[in-house]
Amino acid sequence: MIVARRVVAAVGLGQLISWGATYYLIGGFGEQIVADLGWSRDIVYGGFAAALLVMGVASPLAGQWVDRRGGREVMVIGAVINAVGCVGLAVSHHVGTYYAAWIVLGVGMRLTLYDAAFAALARIGGPEARRAMSGITLLGGLAATVFWPLGHILSEHFGWRAALLAYAGFALLTIPLHLMIPNARFAGPSSTGEAAPRQPRAMTRRQLAAAGALYAVIMTGANFLNAGMSAHMIAVLSGLGLTVTVAVWIATLRGIGQSAARLCEILFGRRLDPVALNLAACLLMPLSFIAGLYSGASTEMAIAFALLYGACNGILTITRGTLPLILFDHRSYGTLVGRLIVPSFILPAAAPLIYAVVIDHIGNAGALYLSTGLATITLLAAVTLKLLFPAPRQ
Repeated sequence: MIVARRVVAAVGLGQLISWGATYYLIGGFGEQIVADLGWSRDIVYGGFAAALLVMGVASPLAGQWVDRRGGREVMVIGAVINAVGCVGLAVSHHVGTYYAAWIVLGVGMRLTLYDAAFAALARIGGPEARRAMSGITLLGGLAATVFWPLGHILSEHFGWRAALLAYAGFALLTIPLHLMIPNARFAGPSSTGEAAPRQPRAMTRRQLAAAGALYAVIMTGANFLNAGMSAHMIAVLSGLGLTVTVAVWIATLRGIGQSAARLCEILFGRRLDPVALNLAACLLMPLSFIAGLYSGASTEMAIAFALLYGACNGILTITRGTLPLILFDHRSYGTLVGRLIVPSFILPAAAPLIYAVVIDHIGNAGALYLSTGLATITLLAAVTLKLLFPAPRQ
């Protein structure tokens, strides 16, 4: 079954709003919350870490829920939970309330962001869902580009609390978009003349274990870096010598890089093997952080950092959804992937705190050195995956 374009457009717009109003809010408001409430960075960014931890704990159940009931019900409920979490943050004056709001957001994010959307699309389109997955990330990749400047403007005029109340409203706007997701389930080829789906590349128990482990390592590395950069990218750029306003606008180029890379994948990547595409993205990632080290001395290098990191992160988001389609059985997509990505939420939960500690004790360049090392480990896992599970010969 081919996923309808209107469904792809609706889910993609829902991803843009959901990511911008939840995951990226700490990157836009974190420093203002620190200044206003007088809390340490560890406490403020620790709330986001708690949300990521909750996403990991909830992941297996969320995947099973989508497999059984479809994405529409799950994502509508998640939108309501996101709105409640944003309101909770807006009215927080005590650490307990603040962390409770982030825990609520952790549940909401797991039910509305890419992993839930990918599982919903896999349920509808089966092995043919790759194009739809790429399509929704095209709009979703603009979340930081839209919401970081929007949040900056709202908070300057009305304060960060009012801005978060507006974000709650945005979260509710995704409900009619999620209601457009059909509850149909992929039932195989529609006619005898249609080619049967290819067998998954990981068939034996040993292959499943190897593919699952390497997939988990790659996605955990990518998520750790994404969590760290989403929380601290603006602060790192301004700490290296850029003004806050310039840092905000350069950081938003990350979204441009993400969507540009995803557009190229949609236009030219249909014949590209997802494993090879994943390797190419992992190869770019260390180079982006090396460029970032020169951001303080060169605006051009700062722009290159934002665009390159955005591009590789954008492609990795696509392969996060498409790799399981070719490696594993699509019929248990939500359940299996829900288990495999648990480490990619739990370990990155520490990223905002670790980056805050590194920045405080070593400096902003230290955060980029850390990122380069982690990106290199992710690259090694991607190389191994390519060697063990190459594209089948035509």
